[in-house]
Amino acid sequence: MPPVSKIIDRQVGRNAELLAHAITKLEGPEERYPYLRILASIIEQAHPEWNMAPQKDRQIAHLIRRMIGPVIETDEITEIVRVRDEERGYFHD
Repeated sequence: MPPVSKIIDRQVGRNAELLAHAITKLEGPEERYPYLRILASIIEQAHPEWNMAPQKDRQIAHLIRRMIGPVIETDEITEIVRVRDEERGYFHD
């Protein structure tokens, strides 16, 4: 899916959207994993109000899927957000 002309989320920005589109070209979850972590971090920085939200993993996954479409499964993205949070001492229900 090529980048669209309208920015999906101005707080996240065009470069993050371009990164999201580039990630879709990578083969398999193992190859995408480090780049999705970076993208999730960018989104967290752009939306600090989400950091303690109970559904933060779903919010980030929803935003990424709005950027790229259904190319990557929601569960793959939410798992990455959960792992990052657990590494930092935050735990999901």
